[in-house]
Amino acid sequence: QVQLVESGGGLVQPGGSLRVSCAASGFTLDYSAIGWFRQAPGKEREGVSSIITSDGGTFYADSVKGRFTISRDNFKNTVYLQMNSLKPEDTAVYYCAAMTPYTSGYYRWDSTASYDYWGQGTQVTVSS
Repeated sequence: QVQLVESGGGLVQPGGSLRVSCAASGFTLDYSAIGWFRQAPGKEREGVSSIITSDGGTFYADSVKGRFTISRDNFKNTVYLQMNSLKPEDTAVYYCAAMTPYTSGYYRWDSTASYDYWGQGTQVTVSS
């Protein structure tokens, strides 16, 4: 059974940092694409970042480029999102999602329709 479990959310001050994790089970991370999405109250879910776990290829939304870094540890079957220089507008529930298997080719990394499995989300609040 495929499961994705996010953790690491919390309250942080503007300018601070936070790392959220996505622990995967029920499938191997080696041939997957993992995405991070976020959803703020009253807004649509938006793509934040994605990683191709076989070759480490990454994608970022313009709003987080230079501040967020996605990475993976295939041995631990976990994907991370390191978030630095956080802003109040980063406040949202953060979800990870998996497309598996993924072998090659173009995919709409920022489309929810590209992913087969979703986690339950973790709240990130940026506030003083």
